[in-house]
Amino acid sequence: MTSNNRTSELGFFAEHYAAEYLKSKGYKIIGHNYRKPWGEIDIIVEKEGIVIFVEVKASKKDIAGFEPELRVNADKRHRMARIARTYLSDNHYSEDQPWQMDIVAVAFVKERGVAKIRHYKNIE
Repeated sequence: MTSNNRTSELGFFAEHYAAEYLKSKGYKIIGHNYRKPWGEIDIIVEKEGIVIFVEVKASKKDIAGFEPELRVNADKRHRMARIARTYLSDNHYSEDQPWQMDIVAVAFVKERGVAKIRHYKNIE
């Protein structure tokens, strides 16, 4: 398996874990992998009337200072917001539809056979 395939496999599992986590917390999944030329939103959910655009970040280990959520920089947040606004427009939401962007970080702890999940809500 090539490195790129391992990376995409890690991302697939992380998105699955993140979606299951979100459902367990009462979020309704309304979309996956919404793509535009400038980027992608991993998961789109709704809770309490708010549309939430979720970026999932994963790592194979949970090491302080190298947490996966640290890879969501200002440029990535800007692209996420642009995609979010496009999604709302493409799907005919009203202009006053409340929305936000979240990050779900999944760190796999292979030695213990678990995944550690951190959820950051309403990132700017």
